[in-house]
Amino acid sequence: MTEAAGTAPSNFISDIVRNDVAKGLHGGRVQTRFPPEPNGFLHIGHAKAIVVDFGTALDFGGSCMLRLDDTNPETEETSFVDSIIEDIRWLGYEPAEVRHASDYFEQLYAWAELLVSKGLAYVDEQSPEAISAGRGGYGKPGIESPYRDRPIEENLRIFRDMRAGQYSDGSRVLRAKIDMQHENMQLRDPIMYRIRNIEHHRTGDEWSIYPTYDWAHGQSDAIEGVTHSICTLEFESHRPLYDWFLQQLDLDRTPPKQIEFARLEFTHTVTSKRRLAKLVFDGVVDGWDDPRMPTIRGLRRRGYPAAAIRQFCREVGTTRTNSRKSIEELESYVRRELNATAQRRMAVLHPLRLVLDNWPTDEDGRPVVEYFEVANNPERPEDGTRQVAFTGELWIEADDFREVPPAKYFRLSPGREVRLRGAYFVTATDVVKDESGNVVEVRATYDPLSRGGNSPDGRKVKSTMHWVSARHAVDATVSLYDRLFTAEAPGERTGEALDDLNPNSREVLTGCRLEAALADAEPGEVVQFERLGYFAADLEHPMTFHRTVGLRDEWAAVQKRAGA
Repeated sequence: MTEAAGTAPSNFISDIVRNDVAKGLHGGRVQTRFPPEPNGFLHIGHAKAIVVDFGTALDFGGSCMLRLDDTNPETEETSFVDSIIEDIRWLGYEPAEVRHASDYFEQLYAWAELLVSKGLAYVDEQSPEAISAGRGGYGKPGIESPYRDRPIEENLRIFRDMRAGQYSDGSRVLRAKIDMQHENMQLRDPIMYRIRNIEHHRTGDEWSIYPTYDWAHGQSDAIEGVTHSICTLEFESHRPLYDWFLQQLDLDRTPPKQIEFARLEFTHTVTSKRRLAKLVFDGVVDGWDDPRMPTIRGLRRRGYPAAAIRQFCREVGTTRTNSRKSIEELESYVRRELNATAQRRMAVLHPLRLVLDNWPTDEDGRPVVEYFEVANNPERPEDGTRQVAFTGELWIEADDFREVPPAKYFRLSPGREVRLRGAYFVTATDVVKDESGNVVEVRATYDPLSRGGNSPDGRKVKSTMHWVSARHAVDATVSLYDRLFTAEAPGERTGEALDDLNPNSREVLTGCRLEAALADAEPGEVVQFERLGYFAADLEHPMTFHRTVGLRDEWAAVQKRAGA
């Protein structure tokens, strides 16, 4: 784990842990775990849990393990396991150990037989629909299974036959015998094992029965010596069951303590694995690492720095109240980090040719090439400078020229002088149009005395524009992104989040002209395209960039509207 990855100095979880350490609980030791199911890629909500789990351990000099909750072979894959481990390390954490719930299948089974032998578990042969109906509901009594009082020896025999693969899927389950009238639905004889005659990605065809999360979770924590089992609020009602299972096993150590906190949700975003998987399988996005996806892979490919994600998750706070954070708030952390670390480069996304008619030529009649020294990052002088080529033929943004300028338009137009960033003052004189009447080239003159973009006589211009030398530019493909969902709370109106998909969430631009230095951008490197935003070089495809965030701090605007 990295030093930068601790949690906030104080929150209710750290207060609980601090109190437990002071009392000598677990011998003053702190051990946490992060227990994802390997049935998809991690998302931004998991990033919050990772920061809390690993950060809490770090704050108290303890350790945090990664445990893959691989109890459902139907949806789990080795590729998901590998991606989870890689994503955690990319975020800046190194698990003390990597374990799997399947490591404990034999022990969990032995403990299940123990509960059966104590009369605290039984085999139920009802259909899944009958079991669900028999549990009742809030304010509606449960109905005891006709198999609830089956003799212990018969339960053991059938349970062993279940393990041996003698029954079909769904024909039998093992249930804990607790209280079918309990007000907490989790305690109404919950299922501990179900039959799944399917190969497991780690254990192969060794098992025909698999433990449920509720049965495997607490016992795995106990086996590993976890002191504090930190999870999200939806598991609060499961805590009495978590404790009940542990109590029946007469462990020779202090049992883990479960603590719940609010999960992280964002506007214009969904973090349901089921919905994210549907986006992938339906081809709405290009995979789990699509830059529009809220997966850690997607955010990484889009250029979100791990440091910004960690910082946001620490500073946003850990509470017990569910809420939806503005996505602009996360973007403000990304922007702040990139402003300090990203190199500056010039890029033209919608190229329009600019020709300087009075630019000098060499003896071969080719435009002379000059070089200007430009800072790589004004925020970090130690990043040094670079030489940028300038000639008499340039690319500028199409939006930076108007033949008939609207009111308060201060960029280039006929007869108007502007500054080309770090180079010269130029004045537009004429245009060249195509057969459809579209401007395809702007003719202009430059002031040789304004080299470096400095006014030779104190005159002022109202606009500074970026540019790229036409001779030295490199071509690139650039993707611009909008919100994947149009609604702040996807699905709030219809009940289905995918109804609010934004059909215009991505715009792909080809033929963009970039400063020559960008040909050397490393995969994943994020640079600031001056005046345009922050852009990440694709991890696999050269000269392909993704817009990470714009330059404008939208979160500041959100706060201003809210009167903050």
